[in-house]
Amino acid sequence: MSIRIALDKPPEFYTNLDFISGRVIIVLNRPETIGNIIVKLEGESRTALSVQPERRDEHNVPGNSISENHKILYKVSQIYPDDGVALSFQPGMHEFKFSFKVPLNNICHDARAITAAMGLGGVGNAGVLGRGGFRTMDGTKQLMLAHVKSTLPPSLTGFPREAEIRYYIKVTIQRPGIFKENWRYQLGFKFLPIEPPRPNSRNQEAFARRPFAFKPRTPLSGRRSFFGSRATNSHNGVGQTPPCVEMSARLPFPSILTCNEPIPLRLIAKKLAPVQEQVHLTALEIALVGYTHVRVANLEKIERTRWIVVSALNLSIALGSPNDPVDTEFEIPNTVWGAQRLPNTVAPSFRTCNLIRRYELEIKLSLNWGLPGAGKSSGLLPQSISLPLTMSKIEVYSGIKPPAQLLQTATTAPAPSMDTTDTGVNISNYVNANGAAPRPPPRPSTGGRPSIPPRPSDPLYPPQLGPDNVPAHDDAPPSYDEAMAESLTGPLDRPAYSGVTAENAPSTMPPEKSGQH
Repeated sequence: MSIRIALDKPPEFYTNLDFISGRVIIVLNRPETIGNIIVKLEGESRTALSVQPERRDEHNVPGNSISENHKILYKVSQIYPDDGVALSFQPGMHEFKFSFKVPLNNICHDARAITAAMGLGGVGNAGVLGRGGFRTMDGTKQLMLAHVKSTLPPSLTGFPREAEIRYYIKVTIQRPGIFKENWRYQLGFKFLPIEPPRPNSRNQEAFARRPFAFKPRTPLSGRRSFFGSRATNSHNGVGQTPPCVEMSARLPFPSILTCNEPIPLRLIAKKLAPVQEQVHLTALEIALVGYTHVRVANLEKIERTRWIVVSALNLSIALGSPNDPVDTEFEIPNTVWGAQRLPNTVAPSFRTCNLIRRYELEIKLSLNWGLPGAGKSSGLLPQSISLPLTMSKIEVYSGIKPPAQLLQTATTAPAPSMDTTDTGVNISNYVNANGAAPRPPPRPSTGGRPSIPPRPSDPLYPPQLGPDNVPAHDDAPPSYDEAMAESLTGPLDRPAYSGVTAENAPSTMPPEKSGQH
């Protein structure tokens, strides 16, 4: 006997509103009686954390691992028999068709949907034994957990024994008889959600900026050279006022990056001192940093993942001209980073019941006053400054555009925001270091969700104020209306995406314990 699931023209990944159809193929080598065949469409968001000594209480013992498993997607279809009569099948190959439509939102927040999935209230069921005595999900565990309503999150792995989001198609073949075991088979698939509604363009930019100044120049050395000559302080430039420049990184506001697309970044140098000296950009690194907030009950942990988008060394890009007047701005050509796409392993930002993914953009600039090697001929030491810039309010979208009809129903929803306590990047109402308001403390966690702490203050990088209309951190992100999407199908345009590289690999999560929620 063998079982397999054959999907009809499977794409690289599925998204919301897609139809997942296929066949359950059973090959028998002897006659068998089959009671029913059940196919399930499932999605799970699983987390597990170890109890630390400082978190010890009557329920948690240090060293123990506790877990949460949220059934974010659960659909059940009985594909055989149609008339409820079990039949005997002869040896050979037998096929049974199935079809599901992927919904927009998670199911676990909806008590009615959980109750329906358990089979409660239906005809011919008994508790978690659904129609025909077939076991369905034990929804009582789901009803005891804290949930948020959100769009289905993307597939996620890479945190062994700590967190994963997986999607499956599962088939169970019931065999009547006390001593006969049911046959089971499952097939994993990748999932990437459609985008939330994109906010209208405001012709504003979010930015991170930092001023800097080089130190006054000094001669290479007062010692005699190999040829007996001395370096003196008469070299041109010694004792002069050094260059002073402000570097800023800018993104359209709200700051949205798209999976597998280039970063719409602008780098601008502004001259701050009347000095006729040339400054060069000699190295540039752009990295996307993902923060995965893992929660289990009252335990929280943050995992940091870093993707290098651009790493360019040995550059020699002049920042304007030495004769430029003060306050002149020079935009660095984007030839270095303009064609570099986000890695196709970057998942879009999301928030689900026990997991949150948010992003920051880190930019490191190396700036030189005098190019390396030039000091040998002039007798002056070149100077180099490494300048970090961080943009902390970054949303990453999947790049899958939702159907136009669905967008029309969601135009009144507020733009999503992962965190408003972090004021590292904002828009044009800049506050200087002397007049900046103090940062607010982090909000306490509600509903079992982690609070996101503020970034530490940096005296060289003054905080800026954010917009007044951003939703609070503890507000659930906007989600599409399921009722409006019944007649819609999934979008056709899809970006390249890797995400889960082995969706059918064994789970790395610890086994669930009996009685554990």
